Parts: sequence; C-alpha cells; structure tokens
Amino acid sequence: MKTLKDAKVGQSVTVAKLHGEGAVKRRIMDMGITKGTEILVRKVAPLGDPMELNVRGYELSLRKADAEMIELA
Repeated sequence: MKTLKDAKVGQSVTVAKLHGEGAVKRRIMDMGITKGTEILVRKVAPLGDPMELNVRGYELSLRKADAEMIELA
C-alpha cells in the first residue's frame, strides 16, 4: 500500500482511500482531501516534516503522521 508519505517532491498523485478514525479522518476530509482528489507534492521540510501540498488549488501543509493515513491509487 502506497501512502502520501511515500510520494516524492514534484510528483502528482491521486487519493484512493482515507484511513483513520473519527475526528482525524474528518479533519483530513475538511482540508479537501477526499477519494479521487489530485495532490501535487510541492516540497518537504528539511527534517522531513511537514510536507507542502497543492490540493484543489490551494497550499496545504500536512504532517507525515497524517500523510500516512492517505492511501494512493
């Protein structure tokens, strides 16, 4: 299973499924990350956390722990 955490800088990926429970999953969905959404990985911080993403036309910073819950197609 490939997750968003494994995506490389400059790579464009598509969300296949969201993992996680309750409030955590809801928060990810509220950020606009849902099944079928295309995400562009813009950059990753020097120490690897957080990642800067382009989602639905806006910039989003996401922790690696949250990125692990996003399965890619």
